[in-house]
Amino acid sequence: MAEDMATSFGAEAGNYEAGRPDFPFDAVAWMLEPMPEGSRRVADIGAGTGKLTRVLAKAPDAELVAIDPDPAMLAALRTAVPGVPTFEGSAEKLPLPDAALDAAVFGQAWHWVDPVVASAEVGRVVRSGGVLGLIWNTRDGRVDWVRRLTDIMRGSNAETMFATGGPSVAAPFGPLEERTWEWTRPITRDLLHRMARSRSYIITASDAEKARIRREMDELFNQLGLHEGSTIELPYVTKAFRAIRE
Repeated sequence: MAEDMATSFGAEAGNYEAGRPDFPFDAVAWMLEPMPEGSRRVADIGAGTGKLTRVLAKAPDAELVAIDPDPAMLAALRTAVPGVPTFEGSAEKLPLPDAALDAAVFGQAWHWVDPVVASAEVGRVVRSGGVLGLIWNTRDGRVDWVRRLTDIMRGSNAETMFATGGPSVAAPFGPLEERTWEWTRPITRDLLHRMARSRSYIITASDAEKARIRREMDELFNQLGLHEGSTIELPYVTKAFRAIRE
């Protein structure tokens, strides 16, 4: 089931693109800050529809590639971020030569990988002194209605990872540094439903479970007074990590 969930997103690529937030530029810049001077070769691995790729593309002279195991997600990425080369592949088996990169980054993706195997494979394609960057947007569960929303939708694999200690990396990468950013996103009732439909648990759930989730979400939104045409501020915490290849 975990593997099915990890590769389920292509069926909801449109909802993923609409419902998921972009990453804060400052957080992405911080991840890549330790890259050696003159570095510009970066791979977005587990790139999905390009939520992280489009932020990376703002860097001057960046040479980007995007890698994902799902061709439907890569098709959406090519529409969202035209001109970036795309390849099918995974963190454990990358379609790149040795020492080809100055940095490899994962947005909402590292919790799906085997960290030991993935660290070794990413270490193969990132040159010495290069960067491994990991980043997640997580809804801020300290806010009551957000916590209730998560209870309805069920916690994600990423949320489970953070509840049990956070991400880990292995050789040839050094220790992880971490920083967080807090921000809010105005969001409509429809986009909240689309965000929910893009989650792996819901994509792979039974029709009865999907109906239960939609019904309980609507009940919550009615209680909040979130009607069609109105918005609510959805608070996020972005957690970014970086490690240097030894």
